[in-house]
Amino acid sequence: MVIQKNAAGRFSSAAAGLLCATAMLTVAARRHRLEAERLQIRRLELEELTSQRQARTHQQRMHWELLSRAIDDPYLATVIDTYDKSIPAEKRRQFFYANAWYTHLLHLHWAGDLDLKEWYSQLREFFQSPVFREYWEASRHMRAALNQSSDEARLGRIADGLVEELDEAATDEWWVVGTLPDDTTE
Repeated sequence: MVIQKNAAGRFSSAAAGLLCATAMLTVAARRHRLEAERLQIRRLELEELTSQRQARTHQQRMHWELLSRAIDDPYLATVIDTYDKSIPAEKRRQFFYANAWYTHLLHLHWAGDLDLKEWYSQLREFFQSPVFREYWEASRHMRAALNQSSDEARLGRIADGLVEELDEAATDEWWVVGTLPDDTTE
């Protein structure tokens, strides 16, 4: 009887150990699968970000190509020219070029190459150009047509505020004028 109890005890200890080892292997296998799934999700997220960045880069390249053609060929420019026709053709060509620069700044910001403060600082410098200021005013109707909840419209409103601050500034030190609104988010 004692031998049977010892054997049964050893058997149940061995079974418990086996059960414990199996449970630990199962947990480890689940952990490994979860980690593999997490890595797969992260890889897919990174691929999506890369794809979005490539699409934006392509869009910027296409925008520049199309604007370049409009700048070089007044006949082609008439296709996209929505500026007031009382503005001379040469000035409208300058506006196309100013638009290319503004769009370039937007893309640099969206790509993460300029944070909001850097974008704002660059724009402050561009607004020192009278032609760029004229372009900004002449393109007001274009910004008004944007979806007002879009990031582009939000950035346009920030730039409009900067123009107002520059106009009202009582200093010639334009590089210190303007403050980003507190409600701007990155």
